Amino acid sequence: MSVETPARPGSSRSLLSPAPTCAPPPAPGPAPSVRWAPLVAFVVVGIALTAVVATGYGLRQAVLLLLGLGLGFALFHSRFGFTSAWRQLVAVGNGAGLRAHALLLGTTATLFALVIGTGAGLFGSTPAPSAGPLGIALVFGAFLFGMGMQLGGACASGTLFAVGSGQGTIVLTLFGFVAGSVLYTWAYPLVADLPALPAVVLAEHIGWFGSWAVTIAALVAVVLVSRVVQARRNPPPVDVVPTARGAARIVRGAWPMLAGAVVLAVLGAGVLVVSGGAWGITSAFGLWGAKLLQTLGLHPETWAFWQQPAQAKMLAGPVLADKTSLTDFGIMIGAGIAAASAGAWFLHRSIPWRTALAAVIGGVIMGVGARLANGCNIGAYLAGIASGSLSGWVWGLAALAGTWVGLRGRALFGLSTPAPSDSVC
Repeated sequence: MSVETPARPGSSRSLLSPAPTCAPPPAPGPAPSVRWAPLVAFVVVGIALTAVVATGYGLRQAVLLLLGLGLGFALFHSRFGFTSAWRQLVAVGNGAGLRAHALLLGTTATLFALVIGTGAGLFGSTPAPSAGPLGIALVFGAFLFGMGMQLGGACASGTLFAVGSGQGTIVLTLFGFVAGSVLYTWAYPLVADLPALPAVVLAEHIGWFGSWAVTIAALVAVVLVSRVVQARRNPPPVDVVPTARGAARIVRGAWPMLAGAVVLAVLGAGVLVVSGGAWGITSAFGLWGAKLLQTLGLHPETWAFWQQPAQAKMLAGPVLADKTSLTDFGIMIGAGIAAASAGAWFLHRSIPWRTALAAVIGGVIMGVGARLANGCNIGAYLAGIASGSLSGWVWGLAALAGTWVGLRGRALFGLSTPAPSDSVC
């Protein structure tokens, strides 16, 4: 978590100094004892699944699963989320989380430029940028996603690491996510031909160095604007979580968000090198839902969405052959290992009905929105901006607008929203 301190009146602040908050953040408490039972269970599951994947599907697939494990471990220990960061920014003006996003985006963009620009792929892969068309589906889908994640309580990556850490409410969000993805695939003919302009990838016009330079300049501008906004609004500090001290903090948490950003960028670039495509999350949810429907005797393979060649091949193959499913499974297992190591793994069973309803509705909205927008906060926003695609920036702006609406919808379900008078946000 970020640690930001209030500025003294009249003091000057450099770009690298903490942005001001209305009060000092609380001191983090000590990490609880390791939760050995879930830790052993997650480690055993991780080892067993890696062995199954390696022997049945090859080394490349096993490496993708291991990269997912690392992503889940880093996501939990840094508590790296998009939902809370945008909530804090929009509600009270605290941009600490957004600045961590900028570091993640900038580091990922740097690595993507190096990897894609040099064609440095493994296992015969050819790394390619992620870019989507610029149209109604992108804007409306991202808007829905931003609104849904505030109701559901997590973004796509946050949903997976929260499920892995035992948060029962977010299990409902994941259920809604899958249901919304299935709903989109069923209704695909209704939205397949919405007006759109072709994708714009900066590297195709100004080269990879030029694309990287423009992206970094834009992210620096985001950081500067967020600091100005935070200085004017003087928000509460970001809350902190219990943590271990010294070297034990590496495996017991909590990591600074900025450290998590760098680790996530490196692991995400690893997915690109190994598979040829950027790290993504939500395309797997539609596949899981379709497989479930087939198990129940239904026939989603007759739907127009699943009759497209690439989608038909995905549905006909096993789930463990799907790149995105492997990294998703890895994230949940890795987060479980991290949460148990930090003493934070608990299965939450008591969920207020309004919270449960919001989780499901938010998940459904995100499932539809992610598929409309051709991706979520990872596959469309992170991968898009890092690839130098204008679609990533459009996604971010539309999702921020959806966040503003979603925050107002939280009150309908009794969900809290940060306020300027709070001690932490």
